[in-house]
Amino acid sequence: MTANEKIILGIDPGTNNMGLGVICIEGVGIKLIAMDVLKLGKLGDQALKLQKIFASVLRTIDTYHPDELAIESPFFGKNVQSMLKLGRAQGVAIAAALHRGIPVFEYSPRKIKQSITGKGSASKEQVAAMLYRILKIEGVPDNMDITDALAVALCHHYQDNISAGNKKSYSGWKAFIGDNPGRVSK
Repeated sequence: MTANEKIILGIDPGTNNMGLGVICIEGVGIKLIAMDVLKLGKLGDQALKLQKIFASVLRTIDTYHPDELAIESPFFGKNVQSMLKLGRAQGVAIAAALHRGIPVFEYSPRKIKQSITGKGSASKEQVAAMLYRILKIEGVPDNMDITDALAVALCHHYQDNISAGNKKSYSGWKAFIGDNPGRVSK
């Protein structure tokens, strides 16, 4: 890893499927490092699911050594029990990152969709299609939780650039594409 390189672990938390995505930022380049889904549906006991989430996040951190963790915040739905389970999964993933000293950043589903597609109400399929182009993903992951995790990581990178004062204005698409060769396919 070079001095100007940053590795971001993105997590789409869940107690049945948890998406994990790792990207590397080097200068203006974005590279896909790893993507996976942790399938927990066959484990009936909630405590065992949480234990497996903790162990898997630690293993991912120990394997890829991310500098930061970006995680999707739970959305407020009608089913309180589902939201509670999702919040526990998110909390355990956050605890694993903090256990390894990794800073954690949380983003709403709407913020993630907006940063990837420009539209906060975009569908999962629209987000996935943009990720295929941006990250040059070969083939289609068998689970949308994987692309959701990659979207969280990429959203964090974009937000980090904006907050760091790297926001630029462009006179048109040609200028934007010329200044962002790693973000746009020609």
